[in-house]
Formats: sequence, C-alpha cells, structure tokens
Amino acid sequence: MARDDQDHRAGLTVAVLGPGGVGGLLAARLARAGHRVICLAGEESVRTLRTQGIHVRSERYGAFTARVEADTELREPADVVLVTVKHTALDAALERVPEQVLGQDTLVVPLLNGVEHPAVLRARYGAARVAPAVIRVESTRVAPGVIEHDSPFVEVDLTAESVAPGHLDRLTGALEWSGVRVRVLDGEAAALWAKMAFLAPLALLTTRYGVPLGEIRTRHREELVALVEETAAVGRACGAATDAAAALARYDAFPAQTKSSMQRDAEAGRAIELDAIGGALLRAAERHGVAVPVATRLVRELGWSFLEC
Repeated sequence: MARDDQDHRAGLTVAVLGPGGVGGLLAARLARAGHRVICLAGEESVRTLRTQGIHVRSERYGAFTARVEADTELREPADVVLVTVKHTALDAALERVPEQVLGQDTLVVPLLNGVEHPAVLRARYGAARVAPAVIRVESTRVAPGVIEHDSPFVEVDLTAESVAPGHLDRLTGALEWSGVRVRVLDGEAAALWAKMAFLAPLALLTTRYGVPLGEIRTRHREELVALVEETAAVGRACGAATDAAAALARYDAFPAQTKSSMQRDAEAGRAIELDAIGGALLRAAERHGVAVPVATRLVRELGWSFLEC
C-alpha cells in the first residue's frame, strides 16, 4: 500500500457539508485516519461537534469517537469538500461554502441521491472542481454527532470525467486508508444511473406504501418488476448498463426489513427527495422517449399525498 501510505502521511483538509448519516461517518473515518476534517452545519450541530466530536457505532468499524473541527461556514481553502446533504437542503447548504474561499485545486465531491445535482454544483463552482460520486452504505444520524452505521460495507464510486487526470488520487488514497472501498470510474452518467436505477424503485415503492422491502417484493411484486424494468430502460438510455434482472436479484437478497431513506424521511415528517429521485427519473424518461407509466403514477400519488399533509 505504498500509495496509501504516502497519501495518509501527506494529510488532507476535508470539509464535510452536512455531517449526517453519510457525511458524519466519512468525517469520522477520515479524522480517525489522521486527516483534518471541518464539518459544516447549523449552530447547534457545530456546538455539539466541537465539544463532543462524532460518536460512531458501527458493525464494521466498532464503536469510536473522532475529534473534528466544526463551523457554520467554510472560511479557508480545503483540499476536498464532500457534499453530503439531502437534495432538499442543497441550495441552502451551499451558502456555507462560498466559491471565493475554495482553492484553485479544491475538489467538490457530491454524494447525493439523484442525477441532476452535478449541473448545479458545476454552475456554482466550475466544472474542473466537481467530481460526482455515489456511495453505498446504510448509516443514520440518530442525534447531532451520533452515527449508527448498520451495513457491513462502505463503497464509493468516484468519477473523473471533468477533473484533471490524477486529481482524485489523494482523495482515493485517503478514503481507502480510512476503510472505505473506492473505485474511480470514467463514465459519470453510468455511475450515477447505476445507483439511481436501483434506488428509485426502492424509494418510490417503500414510501408510497409505507412498508419495508420484504412486503414490497411479495405483496407488490408485479408493480416492483414493472418499475424496475422502466427504470432500467431509462438508465440504459442515459448510458448506464442497467439490468432489471440483476436489480431484482439484489432486492431479493436484501433483508426483508430494509427501508429506503426516503421512507424514513417520510415517517419522520421530513421533506422527501421526491423531485430529485422520482422527478429526475420522469424528466430523463421524457428526454429519451421512454414510457414509464408506473413511475409516473407513483410520483403523482406521492406528490398528492405530501401536498395533503
């Protein structure tokens, strides 16, 4: 691991915008590995993080506490800005990262659900800084600075389509050293849609019916199959090698009690990422002329449901 050792010794300054389930876990692991981490959040969370750090309870990493810095706004250049807020909070959260503070070589790495946010970030920070990524993990913030990591894996796919060659190397090494499995992919659209094609059916159906995956794949099997096929078709039209049969096999292998993050947000009375997931799926389908009747109905029904709340 010569490259990892070199990256670890060099050290990174990493700003984490939104230290929730995903951001808090990554912040804690990177800090634990010796990197300087600045968490950007609201005043209450900042006070907690400054005094108590981040407490992680993890099936993979065990229980530990990591000390981090925290502020309501980025006030100095960072090597990397990890954007880990919900899409519903993105516009407001970006005010915490002024463009003029970023260094010329700062990497902005969004780890959001959906496929449309990279355009927002590139318009704000410049294409050469933005390296979209996807993460596969089950991790939840149960209180400010307290993270429960339930999955035995943390996997990140980075994309290097618009950044300079080699610009991701230090971040890749830092993540690997901190215990995250990392791949660097050439195709941004393929990477984003590979996750979207799996996430959208799970999110829309579990949220619409208010039940975990086990009941979706039994009581609503026909609808699940149809929606998976629709989403896979849109993914292929957008350049991803999405496979409906493979997606269904993954759903069948997941624990029956699995819930989507959208469903958890709905249950907690929080805003849901309906537009970022369902809306983006419908807009992509329309652009490419793909019929998605099941997705259209579910998005409409969810929209009505939350308008009535």
